[in-house]
Amino acid sequence: MQNPVWLEVALNGPWSRERQPAIPVHADEIVEDAIACAAEGASIIHFHPYDPVTGRQRDDYEIYAPIIERIRAKADVICYGTLPFAGDVDAKDALTPEQRYSAVEKLASAGLIEWSVVDPGSTNISTRKDVASGKQGFVYANPESHIRHGLDLCHRHKLIPSYAIYEPGFMRLGAALRRTVSGMSPPVYRLMFSDNFTFGFPPQEWAVEAYVRLLGIEEPDAQWMVAGLGVQIDPLLDFAVTHGGHVRVGLEDAPLGHAVSNVEQVRAARLRIERNGGTLATAAQVRERLSARLS
Repeated sequence: MQNPVWLEVALNGPWSRERQPAIPVHADEIVEDAIACAAEGASIIHFHPYDPVTGRQRDDYEIYAPIIERIRAKADVICYGTLPFAGDVDAKDALTPEQRYSAVEKLASAGLIEWSVVDPGSTNISTRKDVASGKQGFVYANPESHIRHGLDLCHRHKLIPSYAIYEPGFMRLGAALRRTVSGMSPPVYRLMFSDNFTFGFPPQEWAVEAYVRLLGIEEPDAQWMVAGLGVQIDPLLDFAVTHGGHVRVGLEDAPLGHAVSNVEQVRAARLRIERNGGTLATAAQVRERLSARLS
C-alpha cells in the first residue's frame, strides 16, 4: 500500500508584497491562511515572520511564537519558520551561527516547533532576467559551521532538520554532516527546482530521478519532497507521488506575481494527489513516519 503523501505549504517567503503581492504578511493573515490550508489537507506549515510596522521579514521569537500558538490551537499541523541571512533587512552584516538560530532555539525550548531549516550548502541566487540585464543576485551563504550548529541544535531539541537541496552538492554535504551526529534525526530532503532562478535543475522528471538516485546513495530511505523557488511545480507532482515522494506548494515557491492563493494551490495539489491514488498524511502520520525512521 502506498504511504500517505505529505503536503506542505510555504505561505509567504522573504519576498514582501512588493515582489509577491498575494502573500500573507500580518499575523492575522498568516494564521487565517494556515488554518484554511490545513483544512484543505496541508499537514506542514512553513512561514516567514513579518514586522507589522515595516512590512518586512524579521526573524524574532516574539513574532513567531504567537502566530504558531494560534495556528496550533486550531489545527494539528507541523509549523516551522526560517533563518535570517546576511543582506536581508535584519542582517546587513554577517551573522554568527548562534545569531542565525536564536529564534529557532527559543521556539524549540518553548516546544513550539518540531522542524527547523538547516540548509546544507551555499549557492548564487539570480534570476534569468537579472542576469540578462546585468543586475547581480546574491549568495545564499550557509557556512559549514552554521550547518553543524543547526544540526546540533536539532539533535539537542529533537527537531527534524529540513534540508533545502539547491544543488547536488547540498545533498552530499548534508548527508555527510548528518552522519557525524550520533542519533541524529534523519533530515527531510526538499528538492529545489526553478524556472526563473538559475540554481540547480529545472522542474523536469529526469532531474527528480537524478536527485532520488543520489539520495539513495547518500541517505537511503530518506523522505523527500519536490519544491522550489520561482517555479510551477505542478509538472512534478504526478512523478513525485508515484515514486514515493512528497509535495510542497505555496506562494513562497511560486513565480513572483503569482495570483493563485495558497489555499487554491493546496486544494489543487490535494486533488492531483488523490487522482494519482494517493492519500494525504495527517501531522500525526508524518511524525510517526519520521519516528519510525529514527528507531
